[in-house]
Amino acid sequence: MAQSILNNIDSPADLRRLSAEELPALAAELRRFIIDIIATKEGHLGASLGVVELTIALHYIFNTPEDLLVWDVGHQAYGHKILTGRRGIFHTNRQLNGLSGFPKRSESIFDTFGTGHSSTAISAALGMALASNLKGETERQHIAVVGDASIASGMAFEGLNHAGVTDANLLIVLNDNAIGIDPSVGALKNYLTKAKVGHKPAQDNIIEALNFQYFGPVDGHDLESLLQTFEKLKEIKGPKFLHVITRKGKGLKKAEEDQVKYHAPGKFEPATGELLPYDTKGLSLKFQDVFGLTLVELAEKNDKIIGITPAMPTGSSLKYMMEAFPKRAFDVGIAEQHAVTLAAGMATQGFTVYCAIYSTFLQRAYDQVIHDVALQDLPVIFCLDRAGLVGEDGATHHGVFDLSYLRCIPNLIIFAPLDEVELRNILYTSQKGDLQHPLAIRYPRGRGFRQEWKLPFESIIFGKGRCLKEGSEVAVLSIGAIGENVTRALEDLAEAEKVAHYDMRFVKPLDEDLLHEIFKKFTRIVTIEDGCVAGGFGSAVLEFAQKNSFDAKIELLGIPDHFMEHGKVTELQEIAGIDVQSIRKHLNKILE
Repeated sequence: MAQSILNNIDSPADLRRLSAEELPALAAELRRFIIDIIATKEGHLGASLGVVELTIALHYIFNTPEDLLVWDVGHQAYGHKILTGRRGIFHTNRQLNGLSGFPKRSESIFDTFGTGHSSTAISAALGMALASNLKGETERQHIAVVGDASIASGMAFEGLNHAGVTDANLLIVLNDNAIGIDPSVGALKNYLTKAKVGHKPAQDNIIEALNFQYFGPVDGHDLESLLQTFEKLKEIKGPKFLHVITRKGKGLKKAEEDQVKYHAPGKFEPATGELLPYDTKGLSLKFQDVFGLTLVELAEKNDKIIGITPAMPTGSSLKYMMEAFPKRAFDVGIAEQHAVTLAAGMATQGFTVYCAIYSTFLQRAYDQVIHDVALQDLPVIFCLDRAGLVGEDGATHHGVFDLSYLRCIPNLIIFAPLDEVELRNILYTSQKGDLQHPLAIRYPRGRGFRQEWKLPFESIIFGKGRCLKEGSEVAVLSIGAIGENVTRALEDLAEAEKVAHYDMRFVKPLDEDLLHEIFKKFTRIVTIEDGCVAGGFGSAVLEFAQKNSFDAKIELLGIPDHFMEHGKVTELQEIAGIDVQSIRKHLNKILE
């Protein structure tokens, strides 16, 4: 058996001691290492396989960590982590107390910037480069590796626009594989496609027009070409742009053939790439699929329904509407701000617009939600997938802030369905034609709870909660799908008859009539939410109690005031004290 090269690489300094002739063998080992680990531990696969040679070349030519390397979205940074001293613990990737799935400054000196969301690398690397100039470190290199989907984002263009009028020693490497999580879209994607096949478009080179020195395209799997190009670029001052062509999933045939599925495929057979069978018998449908399928069902009868998503047609399941009604469903690329204002524009023309966006990504369009939608009181419907704790993607992706940052916005209605049936019914209710205000619907990642979810539609009365279980001493008020944990906790509670459970449904407007009934009957109130306690649903209940001078002991359960890390959802819920067992223990203590 040939001696392992990878096992002797504990830092880029070790890598740079290799001869250039040894690097292809290292690339093969690194690719196999990633495949073998992700096959059993799961994670993001295709993106990192596509940049193996690029990763090796960058660390081989540039003097990292003295030279600063920023990866735009950590999906592509697994090889980087393995080569920078984390090979031995890479199997802990995305697990509780293990490595983060994304670059993280507190994890390694080689992770120069945390990148869980896209399109940040150019601005961050430019900031580093300008800071180096101020410190007189003019020889230091600054490299941002950006995907072709990420570079189409507004923030990336803002960074390019600024960088082009500076003398920053900045190199932008465009990792062009024509796909993000789903295939890239837009005019820029078409432009890059022409460039990669050698076509000379009639327009001037858009990158050169922004005052960058443009190089490429270069084959991102040809180590010799990459090494020669980077050596040349090291000697050139000012803003530079290298166009690199890669193939997502490179080295695993199945991952190359189905790049969407193998972005994060779950467990698979490492030798063949065959996905391991996953028994879905008896499992409920995912919330996202209930959303997507229900929207198609409604759109079949309502030609005013429009669907919009910023680059997440598969993840949000808007793909179903894109297939059924391609002229009425839009993937706008990684452009959350544009998605929201596009929805607002359509709403002014009488359309019923559903903007399907992950909770964590709506943060990027906060001004547009306020200025373009709520201020004008336009009835845009925000469908916030991945709300609450999302699990292994960790702090950058948890959708735990939405209740707090949306609750303060005038005109905005906030609804959280308890289950799939409630999600289905609010979608039905919102398109009937009498919605007068913007509406946010937040629902969790993953599977629901009901086998029978496709029931006859029922209208939901805005601003009205409901009692799920009567009780005599304690009232538990839950919002959204975390209420399922409350229901399960009460099933095995010794004195369950003393605990009432209310599904409040709406954070805004609160059902004040129901709250008056609750506070007149109970002096012990517990609120539970899968969101941050600071400023969230529980805070709204506290404000109500204070305004109405109710004298009750109110306890707020939810996400504490710190960033939750990565791990299984059940593990993170336990840390936050909102898992089934913790809720049961908490209620038992109150009842003692």
